[in-house]
Amino acid sequence: MTIFAVLCAASFILLHMGRPWLAYWTLPLGNTYGSLWVNFNSPLVWDVFAISTYLTVSIVFWYIGLIPDLATIRDRATNKVSRLIYGTMAFGWNGSAKDWSRFESVCLVLAGLSTPLVLSVHTIVSMDFATSLVPGWHTTIFPPYFVAGAIFSGFAMVLTLMLITRKVFHLEDYITLAHVESMNKVITLTGSIVGVAYITEFFIAWYSGVEYESYAFINRATGPYWWAYWAMMTCNVVSPQLFWFRSLRRSLWFTFFISIVVNIGMWFERFVIIVTSLHRDYLPSSWAYFTPTWFDIGDYANSFGLFFTLFLLFSKFLPVINMAEVKAILKSSGDVQTGQATAKSNVSTTETVSHN
Repeated sequence: MTIFAVLCAASFILLHMGRPWLAYWTLPLGNTYGSLWVNFNSPLVWDVFAISTYLTVSIVFWYIGLIPDLATIRDRATNKVSRLIYGTMAFGWNGSAKDWSRFESVCLVLAGLSTPLVLSVHTIVSMDFATSLVPGWHTTIFPPYFVAGAIFSGFAMVLTLMLITRKVFHLEDYITLAHVESMNKVITLTGSIVGVAYITEFFIAWYSGVEYESYAFINRATGPYWWAYWAMMTCNVVSPQLFWFRSLRRSLWFTFFISIVVNIGMWFERFVIIVTSLHRDYLPSSWAYFTPTWFDIGDYANSFGLFFTLFLLFSKFLPVINMAEVKAILKSSGDVQTGQATAKSNVSTTETVSHN
């Protein structure tokens, strides 16, 4: 999901560059213009490094996790073409103890790299806004606020895809209600953090004493785009609080509905941040009401098409659950047999004592 989402984000960047054939200018490369170099003081340049590193680590982590499963598919393949393709992708995996030891070590290292990368990527993306002087953006709360929002929306999107995949592929024995309930608890926590961030923004605007900052937030809640602001608050802050009820937290249909609602709310959050801060700036003569064009709608629809095409191709040709992770939590046959033998022994002892 992460990889496909980053590719969708990259498509937006290229489409909005105006001259996408010059996209390599964002990289610190020498060019025919001599001394033209990127501005390393700009968060937009930090974005290039953070997101490209994040994408690279995510792809490697994803692919490494697939190797044992690719080897299993290779061994079960019934035709030469499938055996050749999956065998090449499996990198000669044979399931030996050395293979598993190296696999676990690499996964641990990549997991350790991925965690700080999540923080850095969303922090730097927030700084694209926070380092500007636009009212509503120029605030130091953005980095932690964006990180919490990313975890919040990420868990919601994972639930959306996971519940559909669980039903279609009959994975009820692997993706249980306990997993769903735990994820709903995280959504409740991060949704509450996001709600505190929304309230803190208003407090900062009032406490700063800056007239423009105060107006930007009052305009969000009561101006022409009030409907977007209150849709954001309802979807992101109010709806996750329903998960305090255990019956709702363990309801698959309700969980699926709330995951969609949260995704909608996070879209409204981006809309509110960008549009309401720009449609009324310092000059009343330049105030306007934004309405999307067919090109904007087309770009948005394209991102949906790209994401779901990639996800459905992945689901069709590659395993959606990591075999190694499932095996790691299953009891071995020896443990089961030992447990059964112990139980039988206990029963026999009890019967003997009772008889005596």
